[in-house]
Amino acid sequence: MKVSFDFDSTLTRKDVQLFAKELIDRGFEVWIVTSRFGFGQEPTKTWNDDLFKVASEIGIPQEHIHFTCITNKSEFLKDKDFLFHLDDDNIELESIKEETDVEPIYLFGNKDWKNDCEKILNKKHGKN
Repeated sequence: MKVSFDFDSTLTRKDVQLFAKELIDRGFEVWIVTSRFGFGQEPTKTWNDDLFKVASEIGIPQEHIHFTCITNKSEFLKDKDFLFHLDDDNIELESIKEETDVEPIYLFGNKDWKNDCEKILNKKHGKN
C-alpha cells in the first residue's frame, strides 16, 4: 500500500520523518511527491540535496520521489492507488480531493494529522 508526503514544510519536520520511517518499517510504500523541480530541471546541482538526504535517512528510494515541477500533485497521484497524501498546502489538497481517490490530509496547524493518517490506514485494513 502506497502513501505520499509533500517535502517542504512537511517531510522536513522531524515528527513527520519519524512517522514516514515507521510506515516503511510497517511495510508501506512511502513516496515523496513535491512541487520542486528535479532530475535535470533544478536551478543548481545541489538544489535537492536536502530532499535526497532526508529520503535516504528515512529509507525512501529515489524511484519513489516524484518532482511535479510546479504542476498539481493530483496529476501524478491520480489512479495510482495511493491511500493518502500529507501536505501543508491547502490548494494542493483541494485539487487532490476533487481530482483523485487519494485522501488528502492537511498538516499545517492540524494536531491530529497522524491520527488522520492512521484512520485511513486502519480503514483500508478493515479496522475501525
